Formats: sequence, structure tokens, C-alpha cells
Amino acid sequence: MMIKDLEARKPIDSIELEIVDMEEPREWSNHRGSGRLVSATGKDTDGNTVKVTFWNDDVDKVKKGDKIKIENGWASEFNGEIQVSTGRFGKLTVNP
Repeated sequence: MMIKDLEARKPIDSIELEIVDMEEPREWSNHRGSGRLVSATGKDTDGNTVKVTFWNDDVDKVKKGDKIKIENGWASEFNGEIQVSTGRFGKLTVNP
């Protein structure tokens, strides 16, 4: 799947991206619990970019310059912008 094919609130079978930018990790907390997250920017082979969110254990697995593969992931929308993550059931592979 390519970034141009992503749709908000839809599953992602598989997408491969290069991480071109990362913010600093931060803590989150709400009525469901707490943890860590980091926002990043991923680029596909067409040169398109998308926001990527890594949660909890995945925060320390990825760094700028890594190539990642998300399988069984999820596309969401935040502030009018598509974002991707592993969602609840997805799998992250770093440098596949």
C-alpha cells in the first residue's frame, strides 16, 4: 500500500516507509491508562509523507533513518491529517 491510497478509519494491510523525522517521545494518560508515544514522519517510495505514531514498546524500536513495515495497521485522522500506526492488532518490523 502507498500513502496516496490511505483512508482515515480504514485498516492497512501492509505499508513500508522510511522514517525521515521524529519528535521527542512523550507520556500520555487518559481514562484508559497511560504510556508513551512518539510522532514521526514516514516517506514511501513515491516520496509522499505521512505522520506515523508509535506507542509504548514500539517507541524505543524506531529511529530516524530506519525503514519500517507496518502490517495489519490502522489509518486514522487527527487535525485533518491522515496518520498511521500499528493499531491494536498490527505488527511493526524495523529495517525489514
